[in-house]
Amino acid sequence: MIRKTVAAAAAAIAVLTLASAALAITYGEPDGNRHRNVGALLAPVPYSDGTWATCSGTLISARVFLTAAHCDQGVSRVAVTFDSVYTAGTGTTYWGTWHADPSYSQAQSDPHDLAVVVLDNAVTGIAPARLPGAGSLAGLARGTSFTSVGYGAQSVTIEKGPTFHYADVRYVATGSLNAVNPAWLRISMNPTLGDGGTCYGDSGGPNFLGDTDILAATTITGDFMCRATNVVYRLDTPAARTFLARFVTLP
Repeated sequence: MIRKTVAAAAAAIAVLTLASAALAITYGEPDGNRHRNVGALLAPVPYSDGTWATCSGTLISARVFLTAAHCDQGVSRVAVTFDSVYTAGTGTTYWGTWHADPSYSQAQSDPHDLAVVVLDNAVTGIAPARLPGAGSLAGLARGTSFTSVGYGAQSVTIEKGPTFHYADVRYVATGSLNAVNPAWLRISMNPTLGDGGTCYGDSGGPNFLGDTDILAATTITGDFMCRATNVVYRLDTPAARTFLARFVTLP
């Protein structure tokens, strides 16, 4: 889900406008340096609460950062960071050029919701994540564990309406697979089942297969309150692989 702050007065409208947006890590914990290849796509200007991360993503080669097409900021030049805690002015940033899948459209069952930032310079000292093999996710069993990582909202409080809280900190949580669809995986992030997951600002971020470095799917959407289902885009499909093959060598 794209990073958005929801004010109490706008809650009714937000239910409609955020239903298909991207998510942030909830019911998790600070990631520290466990997933150093996960970064944040930075907004051109800070949000009203002073934070900068608009979406999340993953380094998939030394110069390619994978995220979601719906994170488009309307500019061709964008910056990313891999700092586990990002502070504007002192943090480390990498600049690059934005490339979205030209077939991207939310009006279709397979939205092609992928984009990459081709970085100007190679990132050193960080091992890129691995991509899944063709069709390798199709037969996953219900309950398979996934690790979600991102810079999105870490918590939700409700007074007169929901408020989502951000800190520009990389968080991690685990969830369990509910269903495999042709373009999607649906992962439980229900805390009553012991699961955590994503929220607004985690769009484009990774969902690793179990505790491996295999980037199975990218976060795209979920339920409004970030506590039921994490809906993620499969990277093993022909559509995803056709786009990714333009930028990296596939397994």
